[in-house]
Amino acid sequence: MSLPLILGAVWVLVAAAVAMLPMRLQMVPGLTLLVLAPVLLVWIGLCHGWLWLALGLFAFGSMFRRPLVYFARKGLGLPVEDPRLKEGQG
Repeated sequence: MSLPLILGAVWVLVAAAVAMLPMRLQMVPGLTLLVLAPVLLVWIGLCHGWLWLALGLFAFGSMFRRPLVYFARKGLGLPVEDPRLKEGQG
């Protein structure tokens, strides 16, 4: 097994562990995972082909769909909803 695939598996395990943390503790490790994922996916794509890159991008988009939509809307200057201000939370 190649190093990019091993690191990809470790990334998945760390992401699952971060998802189990309370929401207030997820920000820093979650953003770290969000930044590392494209680098890791490109590395996997270079070593194993575009199909694995496409599958990885699909999984990444599925896991991080809300933060990606938030940052895309914020980057485009569209209104964004603050997740801390949901109904019943203050």
